[in-house]
This record gives sequence, C-alpha cells and structure tokens, in this order.
Amino acid sequence: MSRRKDTAPRFLPWLVWGVAELMYIIAIINRTSLSALGPTAQDQFSIGAATLSIFAVLQLVVYAVMQIPVGLLLDRFGVTRVVLSGGLLMAMGQFGMAFAGEVWIAIVARMLVGAGDAFIFTSLMRLLPDWFPARKLPMLGQLTGMLGTLGQVVSLFPLSLAVGVFGWAAGFTGIAVACLFVVLVGAMTLRDTPGEPTTVERIRGKRGNLSERAELLLADGSIGLASLPSNTGLIALPVAAEANALKRFFANMRVVLGIPGVRLAFWVHFSTPFSQHLMLLLWGTPLLVYGIGMSPTAASTVLFGMAITGGLAGLVLGRATSRYLEHRVHIAMSVMCVIAVAWGVLLLWPGTPPLWLVLTVTTITSMGGAASMIAFEIVRSHSPRRFIGLSTGTANMGGFIAALIAMLLVGIVLDAQGAGSPETFTMDAFRWAFATQYLVWIPALCLLVIELRKTLRWNEKNRGSGR
Repeated sequence: MSRRKDTAPRFLPWLVWGVAELMYIIAIINRTSLSALGPTAQDQFSIGAATLSIFAVLQLVVYAVMQIPVGLLLDRFGVTRVVLSGGLLMAMGQFGMAFAGEVWIAIVARMLVGAGDAFIFTSLMRLLPDWFPARKLPMLGQLTGMLGTLGQVVSLFPLSLAVGVFGWAAGFTGIAVACLFVVLVGAMTLRDTPGEPTTVERIRGKRGNLSERAELLLADGSIGLASLPSNTGLIALPVAAEANALKRFFANMRVVLGIPGVRLAFWVHFSTPFSQHLMLLLWGTPLLVYGIGMSPTAASTVLFGMAITGGLAGLVLGRATSRYLEHRVHIAMSVMCVIAVAWGVLLLWPGTPPLWLVLTVTTITSMGGAASMIAFEIVRSHSPRRFIGLSTGTANMGGFIAALIAMLLVGIVLDAQGAGSPETFTMDAFRWAFATQYLVWIPALCLLVIELRKTLRWNEKNRGSGR
C-alpha cells in the first residue's frame, strides 16, 4: 500500500484531459445541434432564413463576447470551476430548446448554449500547459480539435435521427441530460493542477489519495514544464495595479492587445475556420439539399465527411507546425487561401456543381478548423503566463466573430433575393449568398500580413534587447 502511495499516477494527466475533452465533445454537440436540423427548426418555429440565422448568430455572438470574461475567470478561478459552470449553462439552454413554445424562448435558450459553450474550449487550452510538457502541446492541441469533431458527427446523425423518431423535445432533452452527466463526472475527476482537490473533494473538505499522489508528478518533473515561459519572444509586461476591477480589466486588455503575437493569433483564428463553421453550424444542409440537389442523407454524409477529414487534417498540421515552427503562420495563411480558391471554383461553376467538386471543396474547407488551432500555439509563444487565459480567450473570439458575420450575410442575401425558405432556395441564390465569404477573407488576409510583420519586428526587437 505504501508503495502505491509513493507512485506518481502517470495516467492522471490523460484522465483529466479525457474528461475535459468529453465536455468539449458535448459542447460541440450543443454548438452544432442545429446543423442538420435547420429545415426542421424552420418548421418547428415557422421561421424564415434570416430568423434561422439569428439562432446561430446570437449563439455565436454570446460565445464570442464571453471569451474575454471567460479568460478573466480562468485566470482568477481556474479551469475546473469554469468548465463545470459551462456544462450547467449548456444543460439549461438545451432544456429550454426542448420545451420552447415560442421563437423568443428558443433564441434565449440558444444564447444560454452559446454562453456555456464559451466556457469549455478556452478552458481546455488553458488546462494543457499545466499537465503536459511543451513538446507535446502542438499535437495535443490538434488531437483535442480532432476528437471534438465527434460532437459534429453526433449532431449530424444520432441527434437528427433522435429528433426524427422521438420528436424535438426528446432529442434536445437527451443532450441536456448528457451535459449534466459529464458535469457530474467532471466534479469527481477534474483538478486544475496536480495535487489540487476535485470539486467533490472540496465539498468533502478532504483530498483523496489520488490527489495527494499527483504531487509526485510535479516533483519528478514529468509534467508542468509547459507552464514555464516560452523563449520565442515572450515579454512579461507590467500591469497597472489599480484597485478598481474595471480599471484592472482595461489595464489587462491593454497589455494583451498590445502584444502583436496575440493580435496575430486572433486574425489566424478569424480567417481560417469560419467557412467550415458556416457549413457545419447552419447552412451546409440547405446548400447541399436545396441548392445542389442531394438527398438529406447524402448531405449529412458529406458534412460527416467534413468533420472526419477536418480531424485527420489536424494530425497532419500538428506534425507540420511542430517541425516547422517558424512557418506556422504561413501554413495557416496558405490553408485560408486554398479554401477561398476552392469556393471560387464551386461558385463560378456553370449549372449544378458535380459531386466530385462538392466533395473536393468540402474536404478542403474542413482543413480550416485544424489550421485555426495554430492560433493557440502562437498565444502560448507570446503571452505572459499571468494573462494566458485572457489571451487565449481573445484569440478564440476570432473564428466565431467571422462565422457569425458570414452566417448573417448568407441569410440576409438569401432573403434579399426572395429565397429565404426551403421552398424558394435555389443554387443561383446560394451562389450570391456564399460569395459574401470573400467580404471576410480579403480584409482578414490583409490584417494577417500586417500583424505578422509587426510580430516579427517585435520578436527581433525583443531579441535585440536581450530579454
């Protein structure tokens, strides 16, 4: 028995990450739960395309706006409390969706889902450096995103099937119950750092044997090294010490936004994944079914393929960015440009695009989510440790701000053409609607180039100063 107590539980980092990852998968299910149910939601609430866009747009607005508060909460209260709070909020939102009798109630419910979702991914990215060595972080970040695609798969198939067979209320109630289950598991297993108690242990007022043994992981140096500052241009800037919380917030934001690397990470995340979100969160099924003429089953299969290929692309990009660290921003920019070119070919294709072209474009688009993970590697390289939560949240806003802009533009352009419902959707209407993606890509590329140059100058100056 004493020997077991003296042995470091080397499985614990993977257990903690695994439970947090499970919560992230649930968050993705919640986030994409309307992806294959767009037409069903329109029938359920008797709404048009613009109103359907509002469901997703407001959800993402809340998600994006919450990233800054979540970053602050992470730096102040730690990962465990934030993750469990997010799970409870998502459960409340999905219970609301299940029994919403009016459109405004459903919209509020989706906003609760967005708020809870906002707590999860940033927390998971914040958790990794405290449990794994730095050399593993690029691959772990991509693995985290890859496994998150399982949530998209569930929303595309089992959830859609459950709603079709058992009804709207039963399908969304099932998601809410799953949220509560994972929250319970998290309360028993999650801890911010080795040696800290779980939520259940805090309530009991006593640490368990596993928590006590976890301190040995720090003692033998097998984990926690990733928490040390990176040597790639990190500058620890001072923060004003005003007592007023609002002044401290603005002081912290000035520090974070004053670091070119954090701004660069924001634009990397802004420019790369939004086209994938556009397809998987809302407009993929309408485009494929009513624009291209696929059956609902075939459309779900194509979106399922996007989720899977996006995850596999993450493994490739994870290895590439680990090996070619100095070129990671160029890799992200290249992925964005290839996606934009692919969509250009599809939108300009005369008549109905052939299946091979649709599959090619959706496969290329799925790479955007994997490329967006590069943003968090940039954050870890440039943000002082005391601001890592706030910096991660700031970068994570990017892709979802871009996605909500793109989704809203698609809905507006469809309605402006008189093609805002399944009965009036046409491929020509979708061409003009999806062409609005370039209103996001072009300015994003310009800002990426600007911030990359500023970051390179910042790093050079930092090296020159001997820091």
